[in-house]
Amino acid sequence: GRRIGLAWSGSRLDLHDRHKSMRLRRLAKLLDAGGDAVFVGLQKDLRDEDRDFLAADGRILHLGDELSDFADTAALAASMDLVIAVDTSVAHLAGALARPVWIMLAVVGVDWRWLLDRADSPWYPTARLFRQEAIGDWDGVVRDVAAALARL
Repeated sequence: GRRIGLAWSGSRLDLHDRHKSMRLRRLAKLLDAGGDAVFVGLQKDLRDEDRDFLAADGRILHLGDELSDFADTAALAASMDLVIAVDTSVAHLAGALARPVWIMLAVVGVDWRWLLDRADSPWYPTARLFRQEAIGDWDGVVRDVAAALARL
């Protein structure tokens, strides 16, 4: 099946992290919509709640402990058929590598590079943007991404 890389949270040091990141359990609908896809976690660091979900769910191959530097992350992202990520370095990395990348964006704290009211990016031609319609509405974004994934 397809290899789909996932990145759901950024650095806790980022001023806007609380808006840009989500808990992994919110992506369960994507896992259901993926069919025979193999999901691969592209996160180096995990939060405790996400580690617990990974252990309990078992549908995401997580190689974070194997990633020694950003070059390893780049190699892993380059091997994906699709990367689905929140606005993190992984999203920019996938775009720079010209991998198909679907980027889930918050309403607040969004980087200026994503512009407004558009679903594409002039900087990353392989990117498709999915935006929250209301502050904190990750469920709506995940629903839209799951529907797009089911149509692949």
